[in-house]
Amino acid sequence: MADRGASALSLPKDRPVRPDPVLALNGMGSFDWDLDAGLFHLDAQAFEVLDLPPEEYDGRLETLNALRVPPPEAARLDATVARAIKDGSDHYSAYFRIRCRDGTMRWTHTRGRLRRDDSGRPHRVVGILRDATEELADSTARSLRSAQDEAFRQQTGVVQVISAALAHARSVQDVIDVLKDTHGVRHLGATSLVMGLVEAGRIRLVAEGPAGSFVPGTLVTRIDEPYPMSEVVRTLSPRFIESPEEFAAHYPILWPHLTGLRITSAAYLPLIAQARPIGAMGLLYDDRRGFSAEERAVLVALGSSIAQSLMRAMLFEQEKDLAQGLQQAMLPRSIPSVRGADVAVRYRSAALGRDIGGDWYDLIPLPGDTPSGAGRVGAVIGDVQGHDTHAAAVMGQLRIVLRAYATEGHAPATVMARASVFLHELDTDRFATCLYAETDLTTGVVQMVRAGHIDPLLRQGDGRCARVTVEGGLPLGLSAEFGQLEYPVATLELDPGSTLLLCTDGLVELPGTDLDDGMSGLARLVCEGPAEVEALADRLIQAAEERGGEDDVALLLLRRRAPGAARPGRRLRQHVAVGDPEALAQARHLIRAAVRAWGARAPADEIELVADELITNALLHTEGSAIVTVRVLEGSERRLRIEVEDCSSALPRRRDAGESGVFGRGLLLVERLADAWGVQARGSGKAVWCEFRLS
Repeated sequence: MADRGASALSLPKDRPVRPDPVLALNGMGSFDWDLDAGLFHLDAQAFEVLDLPPEEYDGRLETLNALRVPPPEAARLDATVARAIKDGSDHYSAYFRIRCRDGTMRWTHTRGRLRRDDSGRPHRVVGILRDATEELADSTARSLRSAQDEAFRQQTGVVQVISAALAHARSVQDVIDVLKDTHGVRHLGATSLVMGLVEAGRIRLVAEGPAGSFVPGTLVTRIDEPYPMSEVVRTLSPRFIESPEEFAAHYPILWPHLTGLRITSAAYLPLIAQARPIGAMGLLYDDRRGFSAEERAVLVALGSSIAQSLMRAMLFEQEKDLAQGLQQAMLPRSIPSVRGADVAVRYRSAALGRDIGGDWYDLIPLPGDTPSGAGRVGAVIGDVQGHDTHAAAVMGQLRIVLRAYATEGHAPATVMARASVFLHELDTDRFATCLYAETDLTTGVVQMVRAGHIDPLLRQGDGRCARVTVEGGLPLGLSAEFGQLEYPVATLELDPGSTLLLCTDGLVELPGTDLDDGMSGLARLVCEGPAEVEALADRLIQAAEERGGEDDVALLLLRRRAPGAARPGRRLRQHVAVGDPEALAQARHLIRAAVRAWGARAPADEIELVADELITNALLHTEGSAIVTVRVLEGSERRLRIEVEDCSSALPRRRDAGESGVFGRGLLLVERLADAWGVQARGSGKAVWCEFRLS
């Protein structure tokens, strides 16, 4: 039988194929395929093998495929013949399935021989067809099925890889990147990808590739327009296009734009989540025709996985927008301009979804501005425990009450203690770290208290930067719970041109790194950065972006302005102990000598008298020692400033001494002789100050 079949394939070039009774007796039919004319002739036995009535056949291969050969099988046969032509072979052999008139599937075997002209171009194929159903019931059939199963497993494996990668997608762009990745649609054999999302009754194109495949007019399309993505969104059913002819017939508007891509088939999938269409995706192929039932099932499963990932991504983005909106609403809408200082603030949100932090910053104008124009401000940086909307809500409340306590004029330690009590009484399980720095921009004196927060940094005018060690107390909330509300106050001087940096730990900490190393690295970065605070803030946030990290970053920079602002000149500082008359006399003498030595043409007697009254009041009414500071301030006008610090928070008040009274005239003298005077909270006590204009 085999020899007879081979003999039939060895006909002379000019002899047409005739029905062979021996082949017919063996259940074989023959065909003659004229490649130039496009005609595919069958003999009577071939019609029997293919279960095809002759009257239904017009002699064209396309008709035969449409009637009997499923698209995947036709595509495989086309590939086999094309490979033989390309390789220069003169024959080929293949098994394929046909669909009989009753709908059952039957295995068929074909063997063909190529005829070429003198130039080597194939112009004719002759061959045989036979029923191979019984033959493939043995090991050959199992082998073929095994190969098909392996191909199906490989395709299923690709879908599993894509689905695993999609599980980590947190945005729509992440989903698109996964599909365009090397593990994406190209492993499914697709040439091009298109994806659109449903928005307000329209489909907006969000992905297309490769570059150059964009079809004009498809960026936004209506759902009722004649496009395949619109169709699958309307019908909620996938659309498999199995040939260029089918594509051109059903979508005449779209097809002319795709001819350059040599598309041979396409699969359009509705993206359905929560029982509603959220978009559609199209996979376009240039090397196949048709899809088997298994391939269709795999692609539908892929579409379902992509839809679920897209829905998760869109929910993540919505939640992130909501959380960030809440967080931004809790932060100051604007930072007030401060005379005598340059201020820059930054906030970087690093987490996803509702996982936002409770970091915050604030700048608080304080009462007690001096006639020089420069005033007092409170700078706050803090971080509420946790990364959720509850942390952001607690942060907003804590920021408001801390601002209220500060503007009431309380000392920094008192502000921090009261904020801790408030957080404890808020009946929340959260605590917060915080650092509060109260700055007098006239003198440059900064008083800081720290509640479990990281230390600040100080950059000098010459660019040197170092960590400022501040003795701290427990975090807010915890100090009230454990009854340890004492917060030590650290004092430093902020010279003109110097910058104070407050930040949260997201700027310095990374998992597995030491905090001290992070602070040292930040100090180096600040030292190497620009002097202007806005540019420096941008540089620090850029460094945080480059490094990554899963914590938010809040940053506040306060630079004491040098040009045109009051500048500290020479300074005298003297400690006066209780019950030490010699110390009081020495302080008077030093003040008089300093005023004369500094060339201040002012009544030294009046200055000495006022200083004596302030020192005496501190010693007499506080039962503690006093610290006297005298300095010359250079600005638009030269002024001499006297400050007397004590350990009492009780404010001085002017009294009526009467005609014969001995006491009660001290503050009256100060008010009459000095050009300005006032009181400032200082740590656990206060400072009474006065100023004299100097020529």
